[in-house]
Amino acid sequence: MTALAIVFWSSVALIVYAHLGYPLLLSLLARLRGPQEFRWPQDLALPTVSVIVPAYAEEEVIQQRIANLHDEIAFPRSKLEVIVACDGSPDRTAQRAREAGADLVLELPRGGKVRAQDEAVRRARGDIVAFSDANAHWAADALVELIKPFADPRVGYACGEVKLLGEDGTNQEGLYWRYELAMRARESRLRSVTGGNGAIYATRRDAYVEVDPVMGHDLSFPFTLVKRGWLALYNPAAVASEKMVPSLEGEFARKRRMMAHTWPIVLHGGLLSPRGYGAVYAFMIFSHRVLRYITPFLHLVALGTAIALIGQGWVYIAAVVIQGAVLLGALAAALIRWRPLLIARYYVLTTASLAAGLWDWLRHGVDPGWEPAEGTR
Repeated sequence: MTALAIVFWSSVALIVYAHLGYPLLLSLLARLRGPQEFRWPQDLALPTVSVIVPAYAEEEVIQQRIANLHDEIAFPRSKLEVIVACDGSPDRTAQRAREAGADLVLELPRGGKVRAQDEAVRRARGDIVAFSDANAHWAADALVELIKPFADPRVGYACGEVKLLGEDGTNQEGLYWRYELAMRARESRLRSVTGGNGAIYATRRDAYVEVDPVMGHDLSFPFTLVKRGWLALYNPAAVASEKMVPSLEGEFARKRRMMAHTWPIVLHGGLLSPRGYGAVYAFMIFSHRVLRYITPFLHLVALGTAIALIGQGWVYIAAVVIQGAVLLGALAAALIRWRPLLIARYYVLTTASLAAGLWDWLRHGVDPGWEPAEGTR
């Protein structure tokens, strides 16, 4: 086998492993560990909880968010504190949050979501600090379920399940998200999750870590706590819901912004350093995160080497045809709203967003500020 063929087969093997092999292996290993159940002991008092809602230009939804936390959550009001951290919000978010009865409203200079969260944690009174997006809606038992993992003193972080609403558009994020949550549940059973979500997560206040504001919490926070010796777990019974971006093009823009914040974590934030992880978690980080992020470059390598080897066997012709067909299907989806074509377009655009985010970060860096994604309010 030539060196070019080795490169081709290696890139194809890594793509297949990242999308299919790792989830199958993860399922097998998690099954060997057995189910993961969370219970809060009856003789253990509930902790005090501060729910922090970072907000920028959220006047349309902030009152509903506070009403959901105050009136619909089955949690003792005396143990619940609701903090809205306005990150230089240019509208009436702070005023409406006060009118809705938030326990504390912070009006902060524009510094980004993470810095707003940091300041809110400094002012929080709860033993547990939980975080939520302004457009999220929590189920009645979501907070009770979210704190259950903390009955184990080894747990420093917990996140819940997010149900995406509005799958009648062209975006196919809901399909991918179900796949992602299935892996998250298995990673939690095996060791700890490799990523969280902004809609519903919590940490012990004494475990909270202030991370670089351009890096965000979804990725950097769980793995940082794991490196510090904590467990980061997922409880699917803690359910939140959010509207997803309605269009594929909007989803591409959202993921591109997310990846511009992710690459600094990968290359400078310690994600690639196995120190403190342990072998199992390092394997999960490599398989789920690192390989996934380099997928666009693996595709380019596989396509380029297949074209160079096209006269040396039918398999290389097939590789070119398959990748070409996916690209053509993605283009056709702009005109024909057919589910298989939309899935092809989703895969191509989200894979391209990984590389586009890297390009944006390398070209002009990352602003820690954020704005609500189009169509999600």
